Amino acid sequence: MHARPPTDDARPLAARAVLAITGVLSVGSVAAWWAAAPPWHPWMLYSLVDLVVGAIYGVVAWLTLSRRAHLAAWIMAAAGVGGAVSAAAAASDMVRFRWPDLDVPLPLAGIAYWAWVPGFYALAVVLPWLLPVRPLGRAARAAVGVGVAFIVVAQVCAVTVPGVPWALSLTGPAAGVRATVDPWLEPVLVLLALVAAAGVLWRRRAAPPARRHGLGWLAVGTLLLAGAFVPLALNPLLPVRVPTPSAPLLMLGAQAFFPASVLVVVLRQRLWGLELVVRRTLVWALMTALVIATYVGGVLALRALLPASSAVPEVVVTASLAAAFQPLRHWVQRRVDRLVHGDTGQPLMRQVADRLRATDGGTQMLDAVADGISASLRLAEIRIVLAGGPDCVSPTSVALVNGDRRVGTLHAWPRPGERLDGRAAAALTDLAPVVTALAELAAAQHDLERSRQGLARARDEERRKLRRDLHDGLGPALSGVSLALAAGRNMLRPHRHLSEVAAADELLDQLVAEVDRQAAGVREIARDLLPPLLDDGALGPALDRLRERYAAAGLTVRVHAPPLRLREEDATAVYGIVAEAVRNVHRHAGVERCAVDVSTEPDGLTVSVADHGVGIGGAAGTGVGTRAMRERAEAIGAELTIGPARAGQTRPGTRVCLRLRLSEGTR
Repeated sequence: MHARPPTDDARPLAARAVLAITGVLSVGSVAAWWAAAPPWHPWMLYSLVDLVVGAIYGVVAWLTLSRRAHLAAWIMAAAGVGGAVSAAAAASDMVRFRWPDLDVPLPLAGIAYWAWVPGFYALAVVLPWLLPVRPLGRAARAAVGVGVAFIVVAQVCAVTVPGVPWALSLTGPAAGVRATVDPWLEPVLVLLALVAAAGVLWRRRAAPPARRHGLGWLAVGTLLLAGAFVPLALNPLLPVRVPTPSAPLLMLGAQAFFPASVLVVVLRQRLWGLELVVRRTLVWALMTALVIATYVGGVLALRALLPASSAVPEVVVTASLAAAFQPLRHWVQRRVDRLVHGDTGQPLMRQVADRLRATDGGTQMLDAVADGISASLRLAEIRIVLAGGPDCVSPTSVALVNGDRRVGTLHAWPRPGERLDGRAAAALTDLAPVVTALAELAAAQHDLERSRQGLARARDEERRKLRRDLHDGLGPALSGVSLALAAGRNMLRPHRHLSEVAAADELLDQLVAEVDRQAAGVREIARDLLPPLLDDGALGPALDRLRERYAAAGLTVRVHAPPLRLREEDATAVYGIVAEAVRNVHRHAGVERCAVDVSTEPDGLTVSVADHGVGIGGAAGTGVGTRAMRERAEAIGAELTIGPARAGQTRPGTRVCLRLRLSEGTR
């Protein structure tokens, strides 16, 4: 698999432009500082802050804009470009001061007063409301609006600083308003940043667990930004001014943390597909910094102990770094992975066990196992597909086999831009027997649940059939008998003619016949529900009684069944299937005979019902009776097939064949 491509709303051209502008200006500022070498002054720390902001947010904006042009990405781009422009303006004035004879344009230091304001202030008062990406509520929209209005006011005050090159001049009431508003900008900024941090904490508390990742970091980063402006906010209110270096030093500390907090939110919640790029960038940057620092520190330390002309320090440090590079890289990689993907470093079986405890079994159990494996091995996805499930194509698959029977397949996908390494592939192969056992358990639970539902449907269907027989047959008959008895009573009252008495006698004879017929129907219903002969598992006598019943109805049923006894539940299910098949022959086959054959084998029992009638056509499995037969077969773990008895014939007939594995109770 390859890295995720940019989305449709990405701005790769803008991303490259931001990176180029901030990169060129930052490198140019460093070169100007180095060349001019101005005398140190605490106010130069602000230029250092601008330089750091331009370099850091230029890279972060490049990463985000190349994936998605969200407003948060544009804010970071504005902060990066504004910081780089401010740093370059200050550096150009250092060059002009160092070499006054150079043909340098007008003093650019004034730009450093206001170029950084929009982006830098937006980081503290607007950006926290925009993450994580979601539809903004009413309160968030109001807070963003207040933040934007504040930034506009602050920008106007910044570009109208009196006596600064490239500044606008205000006179009259406007100058008075500016003089009144300017001292309160930093206090209001601190207040709005604190409110933004509180909003982040509130969202973290209200959000579901999956949406909380990184919000704590974002709240801390916003608080640090607010704290960086506290010295500037307190200066107008305190009789003693806060030392100048305190504010820029706090800003440097905040800018070392806030971009990381933004990236943690983006990465943990997988917002813009930056995982692979940031992981590689962080590992490269940290390894470069560690190698350079170790080399310089080691060489300086050894040179203090050894002669100055010796080359031993360089050789020793270089050899040590070469030996320790790979373990150090793995150590850094693990920490970066934990930052980007969360704490997935738990042992594999612990990850799986922790997720299994929170499931109810079945397919949820397989999903939990897959999540545990993918988290521990740091894979993009693990999917366990049972045999007979949907087809799935993956870079790596492991067959789940029990003996000669295929239970399912375990599919694995690496993270975007990566490949499955040998360690992960070996771990998946070693886990295959365990996953196979769990897959069999899940399949058994699924089959059990399906059988339970089938039994419930069969029971309900039998109840509905009994209700129909009682409601449509016995109920109207008894009502008719009641009416007829009332009529007979009227005929037998005193002073009736002999003809009426004879008619009453004939009516009573008919009523006796009708009651006898309905009583036989009730006995027939009872036998259909559960023949008494099946109470001890004797299948043969019950089938003989079934043959006698249908012989009276005009259907000849040939029964061949050896003497055997089955478990009561097996005998009941087999009899129910045979009775339903014979009933279908009587109703639909258009024949006068059928055959019921029961044969035993060393490991099973085979029961078939065959006729030479019109056949079933394409309706197999669609009727209520056929569905009831299949559900009965599933309930006892038997295999049921329904098909033509003679393929290719005009009248193919129908064969219902049931194969049941003999249980210990069969004899």
